[in-house]
Amino acid sequence: MSRARFPKQLLNLTSDNSMIQETAHRVLYPALFMPPLVICNEEHRFAIAEQLRQIGIQPAAIVLEPVGRNTAAAVAVAALRIAATETDALMLVLPADHLIRDEPAFRAAVRRAMTAAAAGHLVTFGIVPTAPETGYGYIRRGPPVAGHDEVFAVDAFVEKPSRERAQDYINGGNHLWNSGMFLFPVAVVLAELERYEPAVLAACRQALAGAVNDLDFCRLDGPSFIAAPSISIDCAVMERTDAAVVVPADIGWTDVGAWSALWDVSEKDGDGNVRIGDVLTQDIHNCYIRSEGVLTTAVGVQDTVVVVTDDAVMVATRDKVSEIKGLVEELKRQGREEAITHRKVHRPWGFYQSLHAGDRFQVKRLTVNPGAKLSLQLHYHRAEHWVVVNGTALISRGDEQTLLRENESIFIPLGIPHRLENPGRVPLNIIEVQSGAYLGEDDIVRLDDTYGRIPLTNS
Repeated sequence: MSRARFPKQLLNLTSDNSMIQETAHRVLYPALFMPPLVICNEEHRFAIAEQLRQIGIQPAAIVLEPVGRNTAAAVAVAALRIAATETDALMLVLPADHLIRDEPAFRAAVRRAMTAAAAGHLVTFGIVPTAPETGYGYIRRGPPVAGHDEVFAVDAFVEKPSRERAQDYINGGNHLWNSGMFLFPVAVVLAELERYEPAVLAACRQALAGAVNDLDFCRLDGPSFIAAPSISIDCAVMERTDAAVVVPADIGWTDVGAWSALWDVSEKDGDGNVRIGDVLTQDIHNCYIRSEGVLTTAVGVQDTVVVVTDDAVMVATRDKVSEIKGLVEELKRQGREEAITHRKVHRPWGFYQSLHAGDRFQVKRLTVNPGAKLSLQLHYHRAEHWVVVNGTALISRGDEQTLLRENESIFIPLGIPHRLENPGRVPLNIIEVQSGAYLGEDDIVRLDDTYGRIPLTNS
């Protein structure tokens, strides 16, 4: 379900909201938080902006990374941007793919951390372990920090252990899961980055100095940001600084890193099964079976994960689901589109979905949001026929404009400039039939674009 252009942070895995929507909701608490600052890959910008809009959240900014450079660079960019106006601010760092089921306990942990961070400490949140988990790093806590309730010195960061070692950690009571969540005073984290990883900080300063505003986004300078070393904030600062402390947090936390984690936290039937979507089963036990639309049936299996989308099926035993990463790498090596994107592809104006493809033709569904419009474009290798299913379409074709309603259609010849827009107040649904010698998405020549996508960037 998670693809390079639509990763798990954007998926509805644990509720009707996506993971990033759940994370944004988590900080909708005015007594504690300012509007969120989002750092993300530029390929995901429109999906993230739309998902935040859907839940009524206006972020302080959405900052676009041209490439991934791990968490130290992301923290540096955020801290530099915040410090430009609020030098004494505290910055809560949250990955957008975590599940937290006890949000009052989460806020209580943040409040405890605030007193330590205000005193100059770099705070990490250590999750109170519930099992000898081998997939997480651990933090060995030291003595309590004087003057701060439930705040401890960090004795050591520990890599992912064997099961036997993890059980020893649980029995000893001094180890916590490393959550990857932090509360930093921006001045202190910038000083420690300058001390330990000056190349990261210098590159991020340059990237922000050369940044440009693009619609609602802040686009970092590409060459400057690419020069930043790729290193985690744990390795860059937290494992080296004397300012690190840990706040234990019993908050119902899960790093949703595998389907087995979703089975762990989902509501189960009497046989230990989780069924989501159009699923029919018989004599199964301790399974996670999820369908995104296609009828999916299972008989006589146990401890199995089955996930079905409209273009792929994944079957694995629950204890092997983490090994899916090897299959994904093989898909990438083979150049398979399934590693990159779904058949449903999100765009700033809505989405399109591939329905059928054959020799010299393909059929798509286009859904255009109210008030949105596609780029003014032309194609050298294909013609298009549009049929309005519902809604109202305003179509520019050459020098003419046409208003189409339900069950009406129009033909767009090869090489003719054209644009589709939705002037109405409800979503516009179009069936598009493409025909021609070449039907790839790169046969788009954008002449004008509301979303700043000239030239074509496949985004």
